[in-house]
Amino acid sequence: MIVGKVVGSLFSTRKSEKLVGNKFMIVEPVTSMDGAGDRLIAIDIIGAGIGEYVLVAQGSAARVGCDMADAPVDAAIVGIIDEGQDWSK
Repeated sequence: MIVGKVVGSLFSTRKSEKLVGNKFMIVEPVTSMDGAGDRLIAIDIIGAGIGEYVLVAQGSAARVGCDMADAPVDAAIVGIIDEGQDWSK
């Protein structure tokens, strides 16, 4: 699981049937996390907004975490961080 900041959203009119009705967000891992770097696209089932820090599950944990075990999901926002360290540094 990684900590990231939601930096945008995207829309896709053509996608797998199993993804219809879901929101996709662009997440930038925080620099203090191992492996941080490139942005990723994560399915958002909890209603995160741009500018919020979130917890992102990847791989099979993402599919299980968003209750979509047979969907083509590789990253899912599974939590919004309310308090914690100052991730902006």
